[in-house]
Amino acid sequence: MSAHESDVHTISPEMPAMFDGMKLAAVATVLYIIVRCLNLKSPTAPPDLIYQDTALNRFLLKSCSQLTKEYIPPLLWGKSGHLQTALYGKLGRVSSPHPCGIRKYLPMQDGATATFDLFEPLGDHRTGDDITMVICPGIGNHSEKHYIRTFVDYAQKDGYRCAVLNHLGALPNIELTSPRMFTYGCTWEFASMVGYIKRAYPNTQLIVVGFSLGGNIVCKFLGENRANQERVLCCVSVCQGYSALRAQETFLQWDQFRRFYNFLMADNMKKIILSHRHSLFGGHSLKMIDADLSRLYTATSLMQIDDNIMRKFHGHRSLKEYYEKESCVHYIHNVDVPLLLVNSADDPLVHDSLLTIPRTLAAKKPNVIFALTLHGGHLGFFEGAVLFPQPLTWMDKVIVGYANAICQWEKQKPPCQSDHLSEGSCLKEKTL
Repeated sequence: MSAHESDVHTISPEMPAMFDGMKLAAVATVLYIIVRCLNLKSPTAPPDLIYQDTALNRFLLKSCSQLTKEYIPPLLWGKSGHLQTALYGKLGRVSSPHPCGIRKYLPMQDGATATFDLFEPLGDHRTGDDITMVICPGIGNHSEKHYIRTFVDYAQKDGYRCAVLNHLGALPNIELTSPRMFTYGCTWEFASMVGYIKRAYPNTQLIVVGFSLGGNIVCKFLGENRANQERVLCCVSVCQGYSALRAQETFLQWDQFRRFYNFLMADNMKKIILSHRHSLFGGHSLKMIDADLSRLYTATSLMQIDDNIMRKFHGHRSLKEYYEKESCVHYIHNVDVPLLLVNSADDPLVHDSLLTIPRTLAAKKPNVIFALTLHGGHLGFFEGAVLFPQPLTWMDKVIVGYANAICQWEKQKPPCQSDHLSEGSCLKEKTL
């Protein structure tokens, strides 16, 4: 046998083993990345709750079982806050229903026209009372979004009338009638919708619901004027950030890819603004229009758009002033109706430092419950066995379950507990 043949014989048996080792290493690396990215080793648990021990809170936690039971997201991808957020944002809900409503148009004092969609209940409420959910969607959202349609359909079937605000400028087929669109904390349109509901249904009571940016608006609305809390049974806020001024610094960080999400949301805001460019900029001089649009085209963050465009709608002198005055953190302590604040620990948009606000509030005020889930992303909260999520989310069930518990409490509580008085007030009344 030649030397060349001998070399071939001695080398070839080792080559397959080497390639097998490389394949195993590659597979192991991919699996490790998948496990890390999908957060598969993370445990499931009930929400972390902060609340004061009152009769009302004990009743609510006993009646709304979703708040005390383990939240179990879909096994393969549900522990990733990014995938939960993306699924909510891009894919919507599975088999999204199409509730039938009536669009209402409300003229505003500054010439703007607010719109909301009204959905009547599909059955009697379990208490026999007339209850209306007044709903404020997330940034640039409206009643036609999948997550809103799914929630409205679920609430209707449980006996709730639903009124859903369409953020000013968010509907592509509705023209603006004044040079103004929705902003982070403007409550004018929501207040107009609530006022309409109170006038049209004098016997109805209200459940206030806000998603993301809508959570900021509804909490600010209730806290701005105590008269706004009349006929309001409770408020639920999901996945809001509480303070835009504190959030702006975290939105420029790459941690949890917040800078990337900021860019995507800014791009969406650009499209909304440009779709109404003639209504928003038509009254300006050509030089001012060119300057505003130039800054808009080059903006890569929400803060740049807010500074160059959004704050000017209400005459704020600076971005800091705009964020200070439009954030609910300065008003939420005035809310006295029962308040459920829900956030997710893996929400890529809301930094953990912002959650000190609801934690502190729930520790100080007896009417507040703060629920923090391990998983859920931003407005995701999907449930499901392995791969495919259920149409209804944990979030949908919690809001309706909490609202049902509040309505039941109001129906069966003693007269001395009206207006959410404490147990001590009842004892004093009995001894008089």
